[in-house]
Amino acid sequence: MPAKREIAGARGRAAARRAALWLRLKGYSILAMGVKLPVGEIDLIARKGRLIAFVEVKARAGLDDALSAASWQRMSPAAEAWLGQRPKFAGYGRRYDLITLAPGQLPRHLKDAWRPGLA
Repeated sequence: MPAKREIAGARGRAAARRAALWLRLKGYSILAMGVKLPVGEIDLIARKGRLIAFVEVKARAGLDDALSAASWQRMSPAAEAWLGQRPKFAGYGRRYDLITLAPGQLPRHLKDAWRPGLA
């Protein structure tokens, strides 16, 4: 029997794939999924035009408490590190988005859901 952590990881990857499909349908290109860096993690990195969106994906029945400031604060250093490794995106705008996935509903894309420095 798989451990709880393995099950949660599989669910998270499936949610990220669904969110990536949703973003593609909205005209985004997916640059990376499941980015893990020593300073943090990012579920999805997408590009539309000259904008890079760092996306947190949450799949839960109740999304009221799905996201904390700590979640975003883990993503921000990872986004900076990822961009630092890719100078070709230096002149691009950036945004931190949230995609929520609830059973029986279409994905919900909240653009500019968080800004660094605004816990």
